[in-house]
Amino acid sequence: MSTLTLARRGLNSPASPIRALAAKAQGAVDNGVNVMFMNIGQPDIETPREMIEAYHRWDESVLAYAPSDGFRDYRQQLADYYNGLLADSGHTVEADQFLVTVGGSEALLFAIAAVTDPGDSILVIEPFYTNYAGYANMLGLSVDAVTTTPADGYHVDLGKVEAAVTSSTRAMVIPSPGNPTGVVLTEEQLDGLADICRRHGLFYISDEVYREFVYDVPVGTLAPSILSRPGTEELAIVVDSVSKRYSACGARVGCLVTRNKDVHRAALHFAQARLSPATVDQYAAMAALRTPQSYFHDVVKEYTARRNVLVDGLNGIGIECPRPKGAFYLAVALPVDDADAFAQWMVSDFSLDGDSLCVAPLAGFYHTPGLGRNEIRMAYVLEQDTLRRCVKVLEGALAEWSRR
Repeated sequence: MSTLTLARRGLNSPASPIRALAAKAQGAVDNGVNVMFMNIGQPDIETPREMIEAYHRWDESVLAYAPSDGFRDYRQQLADYYNGLLADSGHTVEADQFLVTVGGSEALLFAIAAVTDPGDSILVIEPFYTNYAGYANMLGLSVDAVTTTPADGYHVDLGKVEAAVTSSTRAMVIPSPGNPTGVVLTEEQLDGLADICRRHGLFYISDEVYREFVYDVPVGTLAPSILSRPGTEELAIVVDSVSKRYSACGARVGCLVTRNKDVHRAALHFAQARLSPATVDQYAAMAALRTPQSYFHDVVKEYTARRNVLVDGLNGIGIECPRPKGAFYLAVALPVDDADAFAQWMVSDFSLDGDSLCVAPLAGFYHTPGLGRNEIRMAYVLEQDTLRRCVKVLEGALAEWSRR
């Protein structure tokens, strides 16, 4: 009898470091421990009422398929939203340059798949969002990684980026604001990265799902988009989502936008193969576009305060970390040799007066072996008083870990 074996992509598929501790955390909860979850970027900010009310208003006799590329009305409204963002740059986008996807994750998968073949590679800035490597494995790709470190605030060095390009590199996949570092790329950095792409014949896949979450800048300032930069018409592909912008992670609506007709056509064919994005959620996403600007002002103000509470609290217990400029994640170097073992122990075997803490070990956010072993990612998506308690629990856990 022949032996059944998985494909290499199945055997080598990396587990998510973001969700790896879920079972241990649930075990602690089942045992009566209050686990504070900082491992997953699930905001506790209320979803805009415009979006929730759209779900309540939906009332059709048949829940039908949507078009594979999404409803035309929604794509037009997305184009209007983007053109508002791009107004000062003189660049525009059109409804037919959008593709509505099942979350930003599907947009990311379609974008990478459209511009690579098995054996090619994508270039990332490490530490990076783990799904970049997950999809590379799924598609039979390699990863070229440019390392940034806590010591330099995870600064992106353009010279190192260009030096990391290989003969197999087909695309850069770079977020701004960044997950897990919170780094926000400047217009000058975007121009420099785009120039590298042009000279080496690469696509630029820009993950912009945290666009609104930018700190220490005038109210209403957004992270610059690669779509606003000159000369990017053929190389730029943007991945976006409603999940974080509207605190609607369960809606599973995202989009891909590109001015490159060939890329759009390839992504559309992938979309046709999976049939359609969710019907009702698109109506809710359309309603979300009517969210007043005051909502974002309040959210950014709150996240700025949460960031400061967490960074100041960590500094207060002797853990130095850069103050991120965007998103709502903090990459932290701990005084431990094995952050994975520490994180597992902390959530499963440690509690402080009934409280425990779940974080994401950062080694899985690196491609280079051995890096990130003493780092974790903390998502400041909890209320300020809860974040203060998280710091106390972490301090207690570190003290007990050092005595083990």
